[in-house]
Amino acid sequence: MSEPNELEILEKEILPQARRALTGSGEVDLSVLIPAYNEVGSLAELVHRLQDILQRLTSSWEILVVDDGSDDGTAELLAELASSIEQLHYVSFRRNYGKSAALSVGFEKARGSVIITMDADLQDDPDEIPRMLARLAEGWDLVSGWKQQRKDPFIKTSTSKIFNFVTSRMSGLHLHDFNCGFKAYRREAARSLRIYGELHRYLPVMAHVQGYRVTEIPVRHHPRRHGVTKFGRERFLNGVFDLLTILFLSRRRHSPLHFFGRVGFAFGTVGFLISLYFLVIWIGGAGLHMRPLMLLGIAFILVAMQFFSLGLLAELLVSSSHGNENYQIRIED
Repeated sequence: MSEPNELEILEKEILPQARRALTGSGEVDLSVLIPAYNEVGSLAELVHRLQDILQRLTSSWEILVVDDGSDDGTAELLAELASSIEQLHYVSFRRNYGKSAALSVGFEKARGSVIITMDADLQDDPDEIPRMLARLAEGWDLVSGWKQQRKDPFIKTSTSKIFNFVTSRMSGLHLHDFNCGFKAYRREAARSLRIYGELHRYLPVMAHVQGYRVTEIPVRHHPRRHGVTKFGRERFLNGVFDLLTILFLSRRRHSPLHFFGRVGFAFGTVGFLISLYFLVIWIGGAGLHMRPLMLLGIAFILVAMQFFSLGLLAELLVSSSHGNENYQIRIED
């Protein structure tokens, strides 16, 4: 007998598993969310390819495109496509707000019990969607794509490797590709994410710190055929600051004084020891003169007081907003 081809494997094994993930509280089974910025050359092909694969998965699906202020005719193309495809919906921003804003609005408007996100440049392969859904059906809340053989310029791939290594070490979530835009979410996981600025790079980390189960699978990646990349090298430094923000808010949000207090205690201890040294030599009869080390000790004590004050102010803010906290519940009877 001949070996089963990829299409037969899809029909017999992957699709039945994928369909098990498409049960939930959404108005439709599956939403595909696509942030798009100046991708008029690729959107039509992507939508038609998605239409073909989604019809084989479920009769209840939608494609939601968030046009992030494009000026190349993307909005006009979407209007034309939506007139012939009932399940295609779109939102057009008046100006470019960034990918985080597009995903935030998309998650709010998507109606599916499962939400797939993917880029609009045809580098993500729609044929991978059943495999992602099958993995989601195993009990995961977020399945992230891993562009194992990435078809991007060297500077982009090398910077991404550094970014992924640092993020994995600092967050404790061991993924190979955090910033891959190709992901599958359960509805409740996607709706729980507060995305702003450039935090879209850390969606797996944000879900992980809230207790959602996150994993990844290798996905095919294709070279860009239309348009230009929106990658900028300055985003790497911004990404480090964003990661520190997420980790601080997730780990010290309810006890900021524990963090600021430790830093203040370290500065205060050093400042106290320096001051104690000068006090001892003054008691011993030596004359005191203003020295750089003495100024350093005083400065350390002042910095320590500022950290303690900052921690107390943060505790005051936390206590005043504690009633608005959203706790993620897995099961409720």
